[in-house]
Amino acid sequence: MNTDKIYAESIANEYSVKETSKVVALKKLDRKAKSAANIFAYTFGVVSALVLGIGMCLTMEVIGSGTQMSFICGIIIGVIGIAGVSVNYPIYKKLKKHGMNKYAGDIIRLANEISEKNE
Repeated sequence: MNTDKIYAESIANEYSVKETSKVVALKKLDRKAKSAANIFAYTFGVVSALVLGIGMCLTMEVIGSGTQMSFICGIIIGVIGIAGVSVNYPIYKKLKKHGMNKYAGDIIRLANEISEKNE
């Protein structure tokens, strides 16, 4: 068994031009259609949860001076965080629907090509 030959072929395969299949292109389009909504939802959700946490910390006097003003600010900041967390999912659904509508024509065309090829 010639291991040098096998090694050389494996290196050559790494550098050879590969054709992308239509299924891979379909998966990439699907991922691209949903990625903006996912990125927004995770980022906005984390930021909103942190804002909510800061408000809770101010209200429970974990941070801040413990005055009535920091208590009131904590409640206001907490309510802003709750509002952000509450609207995150509806915004995500709207962004996902927009992304899917944007790429729907290409995805359906490619899916039809794949299904016709397999028949």
